[in-house]
Amino acid sequence: MPVHIHPTARLASRALLPGDPGRALALAQLVLSEPKMFNHNRGLWGYTGTAADGQLMTIQSTGMGGPSAAIVLEELCDLGLQAAIRVGTCGALDEALQLGDLVVADAALAFDGTSRALGADGRVAADAELVAALERAARARTGAIASSDLFYERDRGRAREWRQAGALAVEMEAATLLRVGQLRGIQVGCLLAVSDVFDADGERRRIDAETLLEAAERLGRAGAAALGAPDGAGAV
Repeated sequence: MPVHIHPTARLASRALLPGDPGRALALAQLVLSEPKMFNHNRGLWGYTGTAADGQLMTIQSTGMGGPSAAIVLEELCDLGLQAAIRVGTCGALDEALQLGDLVVADAALAFDGTSRALGADGRVAADAELVAALERAARARTGAIASSDLFYERDRGRAREWRQAGALAVEMEAATLLRVGQLRGIQVGCLLAVSDVFDADGERRRIDAETLLEAAERLGRAGAAALGAPDGAGAV
């Protein structure tokens, strides 16, 4: 039995991984039929139900940051997970991105401690099949994103560093999840919605609740469509 995930329902072989437990519940109600709680231990809410293609899908929250995300994905892999897509939010670095826009990450730049502790060396690629599937399912920009340990970054020069490295946006979990996927031999992808943009002085402008809800719904629908029918169903 995993230490942190305590299954109370069946685990599917594929999963959407939002960070926010509340978003996990909302997405389960949106894209699953008759969802059952898969985990509630440590407030990491997860749900399993039937997706639109008639097969099981799990939606499991990871919490905030790489350390929590790594624990969740490692334990899901122990339980039989085969494919996962992070569905979360990000701060825009590319000036063309607007609040509510979607971004498909084809790689994550490892500016965080957890992915580097796991051996990530600068750039961690997303699974190519999932990247292609997400591009078909979502109207989104595709490119590299940066992963950082800090939501409230005090060094305003860091954003310039991330941009110079080629990142479209920044978030906190993708590099870790992609790296764990590489180490565990499973498919992992990442689809993000822009929740924050920054002006020339680095001041943050945050998405409003209505636009965030609409973007989260697009994340869930596109992520579920990109996962497609599983090759097999993991079970607990």
